[in-house]
Amino acid sequence: MNVLIFGATGMIGQGVLRECLLDSGVERVVAIGRSASGVSNRKLRDLVHPDLWNYSAVEQDLTGIDACFFCLGIASAGMKEADYERITYGITAAAAETLARLNPRMTFIFVSGAGSDSSEKGRIMWARIKGKTENAILRLPFKGYVFRPGFIQPLHGIQSRTTLYRVTYMLARPLMPILRWAFPGQVLTTEVIGRAMLKVARRGAPKRVLESRDINAL
Repeated sequence: MNVLIFGATGMIGQGVLRECLLDSGVERVVAIGRSASGVSNRKLRDLVHPDLWNYSAVEQDLTGIDACFFCLGIASAGMKEADYERITYGITAAAAETLARLNPRMTFIFVSGAGSDSSEKGRIMWARIKGKTENAILRLPFKGYVFRPGFIQPLHGIQSRTTLYRVTYMLARPLMPILRWAFPGQVLTTEVIGRAMLKVARRGAPKRVLESRDINAL
């Protein structure tokens, strides 16, 4: 299986990249982004591409892909709606439309978030835009899926690039057994997400929008 990863330098993307490189059934991994992943592995190719809204210059590098794991995302705090939409919806839609044209039989998994608003009409800005992005993915003619994780525990030395998230995860670490007991099925790890994506790419899933409990059950 040939895999393409967006956002391989982020917390979720690092976890997904790790699981792909460890999986014997994955033959080739392409990590695309504005900077290299920083990982060295014989299966991995870093495709540095500065314009994530336009892929015409690298289309030849995006063919022969069996699965795309779209883990690219930003925090909405302090952002204007137009700017957040340009990144969250604009980059995802541009990439997905290009890939659907080049690899119509591929699987595309978009990492959204718990609480996303698929009606696109709610009062919470980030949730509306995430929902709009989800809907765009599910309309395309490939096998599209949405992951909506909530709380994610980073493993294997992986850290978020966002300072607030890093501090939150550090403070929450001693509470993880309690959180798992209090909210069964709701706490994910970077390892679980990566392995779940690979399972969906190979076998599909019973539903196209998967919440934390669904992801844990895969």
